[in-house]
Amino acid sequence: MAELFPRFNLLKLGWRALKFRKTSPLPCSAQTSRSSSSSSCGPSSFGLLFDIDGVLVRGRTPIPAAKQCFRKLVDGNGKYKVPVVFVTNAGNSMRQTKAEQLSHLLEVEVSPDQVMLSHSPLRVFTQFHEMCVLVSGQGPILEVAQNLGFQNVVTIDMLRKAYPLLDVVDHNRRPKNVVPSPKELPQIEAVVLFGEPIRWETNLQLIMDVLLTNGRPGNPVTSLHYPHIPVLACNMDLLWMAEAKNPRFGHGMFLVCLESLYKKITGHDLQYEALIGKPSVVTYNYAELLIRQQAESLGWTEPVRRLYAIGDNPMADIYGANLYNRYLQSTRCARAQVQAQGGIAGQVAGDVQYETVDDAKNSGKVMVGGSYEHCLPEGCSSILVCTGVYSRDQEDLAPDQTVTEQRIFHGHRDFRFDPSLIQPRFVVHDVLEAVELVFQQESCPLE
Repeated sequence: MAELFPRFNLLKLGWRALKFRKTSPLPCSAQTSRSSSSSSCGPSSFGLLFDIDGVLVRGRTPIPAAKQCFRKLVDGNGKYKVPVVFVTNAGNSMRQTKAEQLSHLLEVEVSPDQVMLSHSPLRVFTQFHEMCVLVSGQGPILEVAQNLGFQNVVTIDMLRKAYPLLDVVDHNRRPKNVVPSPKELPQIEAVVLFGEPIRWETNLQLIMDVLLTNGRPGNPVTSLHYPHIPVLACNMDLLWMAEAKNPRFGHGMFLVCLESLYKKITGHDLQYEALIGKPSVVTYNYAELLIRQQAESLGWTEPVRRLYAIGDNPMADIYGANLYNRYLQSTRCARAQVQAQGGIAGQVAGDVQYETVDDAKNSGKVMVGGSYEHCLPEGCSSILVCTGVYSRDQEDLAPDQTVTEQRIFHGHRDFRFDPSLIQPRFVVHDVLEAVELVFQQESCPLE
């Protein structure tokens, strides 16, 4: 992993510009034209960000177009023609495991360095790594947390075993006869939500206990501690697509339940220290770091100029890609202003104050993978496929029928409604058509 550098000064300028300048995604006809004289892909070109569920697979079943697509994306030696990173909101596994699954399903070699899970950016949230954190989710969450850098981890199962009287919704799990003595745990200092758990009632109850007791769930609630201890949430997807004909509940649905319970009991809003995963800017910034690393591994010496994000969920993949594109445009403007005023890279005017971003509760505050001098991509184009959450049979995203205030907003509570961010640059049938479109846009042969 390359050395990570914060971009706090860059973010200040970029988001300050956004506050005063609203930019809608460009229509397809406004795409930057590519030189028709370019006959092959090469350095200083583009990279691909792939969602997984609904784009490449449905549950454990690969979408047929995905295999065809990746056969064209690698050469005869299995080497990728352009940098490729898989950006998923799934978070119930290790990167190595997900890479192995993708390699098997797509029949091409996928490296763990190409895989970005919803929780991957937590590696740079080092201020929490030495805290005692409660983690919620399923799969090897203890191993995942430790791999991300957390050194003092308590799982929901560890908590319910330490305090057996807390988990009583399921009568069969209540203590029988003699109640075992509680086992003292360290005070919990933060809560990290990796993904949807298996037993929602257990996780909801114990997380609430931790929040209401300021990290000491074995103690009675004597007064409200507000603001509560930090909560970091990964994966805000309300819905996701598996083998079923209709979308299934995602971790975003679990967050809705937790937020509603906290509000109902305390009268206050649940606060997040960070919201991570698509559509947050920090996720795409981290993905751009991985794209640069993949470009280097391919031998490219020039920066990747353009990114294309392919997804099936308008509220996660499309909203996130468009939000990141807006961020890229604003930071380019901010850099140009600094240079026009005689400033040099890395210097920021002293009167610029940090602005809270629309991107929700600091989810864009931690920037990774470059200094102020780092050459950001020119833009990020969103491509919506119809093999997952979104289907042309259900709705038509024609320009005059874009999402409106009257329609249901499936985004997270802390993300503002902006119809332009849900409007994709392109709508295609499947991932093969998406990749063919990208290579056509780049005047680059795919075969």
